[in-house]
Amino acid sequence: MEYLTADLDMADGIYHVLHTTINMVYPKYYPIAVAEFFCRHHSKEHILEGIASGNMGILLDGDVIAGTGCFDGNHITGVYVLPEYQKQGCGSKIMDVLEAEIVKKYQEAILDASLPAACFYEHRGYRTIGHGIYELENDVKLVYEIMEKPLRVDWLQG
Repeated sequence: MEYLTADLDMADGIYHVLHTTINMVYPKYYPIAVAEFFCRHHSKEHILEGIASGNMGILLDGDVIAGTGCFDGNHITGVYVLPEYQKQGCGSKIMDVLEAEIVKKYQEAILDASLPAACFYEHRGYRTIGHGIYELENDVKLVYEIMEKPLRVDWLQG
């Protein structure tokens, strides 16, 4: 598998990864309104903005986009892996690349972890520093963990 910086030709494949993963995984953890919110959030326009930033990439398995990741500054803004590729190291490979980019300029990485991903991030050394609640329509709440991980050893010692 190979991680590549995303380009405009990959937008449809990234859209497929995001929406397939959200629709298959999120309803197991959240009300359907939350999954719908995430699908609306990850619109084609939002994906094109991520690609334009130069900070979005894809994990390619042959000609299949198996996953995608994006960051903004030291904030990891999204990591998604198709369900059939989960638990095979794909998320870790994406995180390795994102963290390697972030550590070039920052001492730590932060992210907002969905319920399905929180344990994955904990196993990578992230710790919860807070909780967020985003209120949707009809009293539906999106609950997530705010997590961080030190990336530079010199920062830990200093």
